[in-house]
Amino acid sequence: MSILVSPSPFPNSHSIDLASTMLDRDAYLIDLLNQIVRDVETRHDDISWLQELRERAVFWVRQSILPTTRDEEWRFTDLSFLRKIQFNVEMRHGASHNGASLDSLPEAATSRLVFVNGVYASELSSVAGLPDGVVVSNLTDLPATCSQRIQEYLAQTEGAHELFTALNTSGMVDVAVVWVSKNVVVETPIHLVFLATGEKSGISLPRCLVVAETGSSVTLVEEYTNRRGAEGAEEERVYFTNAVTEIWVGENARVNHTRIETESAEAVHIGKTAVSQARYSWYSCHAVTFGGKLSRHNLEILQTGEQTETVLNGLTMIGGEQLADTHSAIALNYPHGTSKQLHKCILSDRAHGVFNGKVFVPKPAQLTDAAQLNQNLLLSSKARIDTKPQLEITADNVKCAHGATVSQLEDDEIFYLQSRGIDANDSRNLLVNAFAAEVINQIPIPSVRQYLMQMVSG
Repeated sequence: MSILVSPSPFPNSHSIDLASTMLDRDAYLIDLLNQIVRDVETRHDDISWLQELRERAVFWVRQSILPTTRDEEWRFTDLSFLRKIQFNVEMRHGASHNGASLDSLPEAATSRLVFVNGVYASELSSVAGLPDGVVVSNLTDLPATCSQRIQEYLAQTEGAHELFTALNTSGMVDVAVVWVSKNVVVETPIHLVFLATGEKSGISLPRCLVVAETGSSVTLVEEYTNRRGAEGAEEERVYFTNAVTEIWVGENARVNHTRIETESAEAVHIGKTAVSQARYSWYSCHAVTFGGKLSRHNLEILQTGEQTETVLNGLTMIGGEQLADTHSAIALNYPHGTSKQLHKCILSDRAHGVFNGKVFVPKPAQLTDAAQLNQNLLLSSKARIDTKPQLEITADNVKCAHGATVSQLEDDEIFYLQSRGIDANDSRNLLVNAFAAEVINQIPIPSVRQYLMQMVSG
């Protein structure tokens, strides 16, 4: 356990001093930013407050550099290969969804919002099945009352100046918005689909904002994919998804959030989930990662009042030469907070998993109960995991624990199953499925659990 006083729970390790000169700036990053800015200008957006958000984000990106393995937060995730790729921002507009079928979540057939390459696709969306007091819309079509209030929340979470968050904001032309009014309970799950068409060297900047007001309750499924329902094999192409989701959980509100990433095997996916929890609120996140040549999920939880409850479950299953990186930070700043985190990795072939989990418990956060566990299953001698569960505590009356395990399938377990008439391959699959099921079974939507277990079974 490390003991540390940190001025900010979410370190911004890849921004440089604002006094930096032009020589210090990153030419590759500036070129990508200029592409994004030019693309936004073609949209002729006349929303003044949104333009101001973008301008501030552009300023921060211009003062930043692409992180390297010399940065502690990116020590095991090498982005240098991105500099060899000339991404085309214009690819995100006017793309076809290739006949994609979005019927795998029947519970949300009439509560689904779809974006293709980060741009709203009305022909694939359906939100007719939602009760009064719930708004599920893209930014352009928001009701006037909601459009005025959204300024208080959009791009206002802690860590907005982090490089990839600011890069997303600088190109923000549309947003998936979920707004649940005070004391409204939404029984139907809301499905947010961000579909990448996999255009060669394309880049998309999906953005999502969720506001659950006081006493409300909502279940969300946020999905990033490129292959749902596509017919026939397609050539794998390199493309880049840079996603940001902001979730505001009001006083005594409940948000159950499932995040699924099944991008192409050649894709780069960098995602941020930033959550602000008011007092007495409850938030759970089930984050599942299967896709991407390189994927990274930054999960940041900020407690803004006492007696909050946070449940974080994660599952990463990758093979080949994939790299999947999960960085989480939980800032428990008030008394009587509870957080439980379980993250599991299943790695085969030459896959590389990274887990870095931080829990901050400063002196005011007395009577905090925090637990963090990372469990890893290596199915190959060449698979690799770098894990760092971390507690940073200055409060003296707390109950906190963390740990990590790394293991392989046990020969005696496989032998036991074989002695019961199950062949060796099925025995291995059965053990892998049982390892993953502990996370998947906590997802509250039956069709999602079934879909994910099928993915695990291969």
